Amino acid sequence: MTEPLLQVKNLKKYFPAGKNVLKAVDGVSFDIPRGSTLGLVGESGCGKSTIGRTLVKLYEPTSGSILFNGRDITKFDRAEKKAFAREAQMIFQDPYASLDPRMTVGDIIGEGVDIHDLYQGAERQEVIYHSLELVGLNREHANRFPHEFSGGQRQRIGIARSLAIDPQFIVCDEPISALDVSIQAQIVNLLIKLQDQLGLTYLFIAHDLSMVKHISDRVGVMYLGKLMETADSAEMYKNPQHPYTKALFSAIPVADPDYEKERRRIILQGSVPSPVKPPSGCRFHGRCQYAMPVCKEQEPQMKEIAPGHFCACHLHQS
Repeated sequence: MTEPLLQVKNLKKYFPAGKNVLKAVDGVSFDIPRGSTLGLVGESGCGKSTIGRTLVKLYEPTSGSILFNGRDITKFDRAEKKAFAREAQMIFQDPYASLDPRMTVGDIIGEGVDIHDLYQGAERQEVIYHSLELVGLNREHANRFPHEFSGGQRQRIGIARSLAIDPQFIVCDEPISALDVSIQAQIVNLLIKLQDQLGLTYLFIAHDLSMVKHISDRVGVMYLGKLMETADSAEMYKNPQHPYTKALFSAIPVADPDYEKERRRIILQGSVPSPVKPPSGCRFHGRCQYAMPVCKEQEPQMKEIAPGHFCACHLHQS
């Protein structure tokens, strides 16, 4: 098995919420092998983006460890954090808000190069041009401003910005959710091409389960700050085991009207509990049709139910 580039162990990220504490991420563990993609899915507010921002040091973790190339980034000093920023970059969800409207595209892409003092003069300009060409844009685009581009082009500029300093790891935080459906596949295919070309490692966060299947080697399913199930992509989509995963995947549309007509959609009852006061035991028990008394009392642990397939559910604890 490929050596993990990133190892996350019992990661927690809490935020103050008045007199209470909001448990956005509460004890999550996973590995991402070098050159692979972990897809992270779940309902809005489950903690996916918080994990992504914590991995690139935009948030400081409350507890837990994040090993990158075997080194715990949670213990880095200021100089080590700056060096780590070269290795781990982020592609943001909104291609409109994530680009400074007062800066040219060339300056946006070159900002990271300047911060890390990598290149100057003609070399710097060539890095900017090369980054634009990697994402399918032209050299002359470097002199334009973000408002002159479409949403898909802006997201390509955001990708070029992250590539300019030659990172190893990129967090893709819902990079296609703000784009037209016709453009989404282009951006995902571009990310796959860049991964093959540059040997990148991705954490791909998204709501579009079909796209996650297309790009991911492994998939993790989150619910209310917890990781409920992880497996290889093909295995997860073929054989989901957690009741929440089954409900989530039952919503994926299938391009077969006969099959779609016969297929049963699993409708979850109730609403997602508050992360400020999460339920005891399994956090999904209040919406689960298979809930047992033990589900309310005891939190299920991640268990390997098949080779490489892990599930946190009392139905699979025995």
